[in-house]
Amino acid sequence: MNYRGRFAPSPSGPLHFGSLVAAMGSYLDARKRQGKWLIRIEDIDPPREVAGAADSILRTLESLGFEWDESVLYQSTRLDAYGEAMNELQQKNILYPCFCSRSEIQALGVAGAEGVIYPGTCRTRPISRSNSGAKRHAIRLITQDRPVIFTDEIRGTISQNIAREIGDFILRRADGLFAYQLAVVVDDAYQGITDVVRGADLLTSTPRQIYLQQLLDLPTPNYKHLPLVTDKNGQKLSKRLGSDPINMTNPVAVLISALSFLNQPLPPEHPASIAEFWRWAIAQWNHLSTIDPK
Repeated sequence: MNYRGRFAPSPSGPLHFGSLVAAMGSYLDARKRQGKWLIRIEDIDPPREVAGAADSILRTLESLGFEWDESVLYQSTRLDAYGEAMNELQQKNILYPCFCSRSEIQALGVAGAEGVIYPGTCRTRPISRSNSGAKRHAIRLITQDRPVIFTDEIRGTISQNIAREIGDFILRRADGLFAYQLAVVVDDAYQGITDVVRGADLLTSTPRQIYLQQLLDLPTPNYKHLPLVTDKNGQKLSKRLGSDPINMTNPVAVLISALSFLNQPLPPEHPASIAEFWRWAIAQWNHLSTIDPK
């Protein structure tokens, strides 16, 4: 299958340096492999969205010389597809309503890979059809007590027992919004994505996504997780925490900074143009160099 990669930002603020690094890694990997590179705007969480952020991100990427191969896909147009996937899982009898509050989960759960592990309270709680809609509730997916194992092309073999390290996870939130894990799996398959190159903050999400792919009979892409850009306090740069947008005064310098962070060879001389930068960077790209062996 021909290579198809993607960059999938959420419109919760302007593009910052950490997102640029992820975009660059995925773009270089696609172009080095003579593949397609797509953009997907993950706009299924309205409370976190910032007006105009999606357009701002696209303008910044375009100004930095990124070229995407197909129309931008907005997840807000894909809600019916997520509902169909939920119905398919429901027919397998592996979903259940969860009425637990955050405080209840905090009190009963133990620390895991991503916060508190859901203790399974509602999995065995009898809920009749007549009262299941009487109170707002999330929908969780039953997980199996077995490891999900995959090979990350940068980090090697990864193994996670979702049931023990995460717990039954949410596919639809109590506010009715679909969860990221479901939407990304459905859309990667819909867009024919063969290779996912993204930040290491999503490494612990990958087993859940592979588990969903298996349940929905969807293909599993190849995965590469890039080093994470952090601030001076070791916190991941994020739009939610108000990380500074990219300074576009000198676009080539910004691109070189991102390339340097990815531990790639830098041009011997300052590129005369953005196009010249990309020609160099694509020719030199080696995903295995992104993690410094030192």
